[in-house]
Amino acid sequence: MFLIQNPFKKFLSKEISIGDSIILNPKAILIILLAFFITWLFLKTVKKIVYKALSEDAKIKFESIFSFFNYFVYVVVALITINTIGIDLTGFLAASAALLVGVGLALQTFIQDIISGVFIIADQTVHVGDIIQIDGQIGKVENIKLRTTRAVTRDNKVLIIPNHMFLTKILYNWTENGSLIRESVSFGVSYDTNVNMLKDKLIEIALEHPLIHKDKRPFVLFDDFGKSSLNFTLVFSMSNSFNLHKVKSDLRFSMNKFFKENGIEIPFPQRTVKLINTNT
Repeated sequence: MFLIQNPFKKFLSKEISIGDSIILNPKAILIILLAFFITWLFLKTVKKIVYKALSEDAKIKFESIFSFFNYFVYVVVALITINTIGIDLTGFLAASAALLVGVGLALQTFIQDIISGVFIIADQTVHVGDIIQIDGQIGKVENIKLRTTRAVTRDNKVLIIPNHMFLTKILYNWTENGSLIRESVSFGVSYDTNVNMLKDKLIEIALEHPLIHKDKRPFVLFDDFGKSSLNFTLVFSMSNSFNLHKVKSDLRFSMNKFFKENGIEIPFPQRTVKLINTNT
């Protein structure tokens, strides 16, 4: 028995040098592997317990946060385990300091995106299905990852948004307060227009559009007496805000047809040029 144990102990104590400052042995490697196995088992159990209390939508959001949490825990466990078994990493870290600084600077935006992604998912700033406007771009959110958020534009193009933009740019969430939004179309007509007839007809035109709410009745605002026109705004409500640009286009087509059929002039600025003959 002693003869069997002695070679085994000798094998576990055999030192393996990595560089000038790190010395490992099979025993230390087994301890590190065991620590990682226990950590993996612990994280898997925690994830299983947490998932039981989450809805399907919440599970998708939690997946990204849990991935980030996994990386963090593994790094902490690795450092604690290595320190516990007596491996001194001071020399290795000192020699790699310049490299770590360079890598840190290169990954600055990447890390910022990940941290922003955690904040977005935890704070629920944006949800899948939301219609957002950021940096002049409008899109419907398809999925939210830890580093990027993907949205589809009105032109059916995929918009890939780095998550740090949600913290550094002004974000408009068109569906934060629900799917119902209020929008408007502005226009100007000549001073001799019958404004009461105009108001009634424009409300009628808006109510005829299938995407405009009938219970949230459209109305017309008299904005101002302009220099060459009476300025109005047609206000309406709709749910499918992703089609807003088409609804506005449809209304302008109908309004323009109505103006032409009823002889309503849309004035434009005019300038009178007076020529003076200096030869006389």
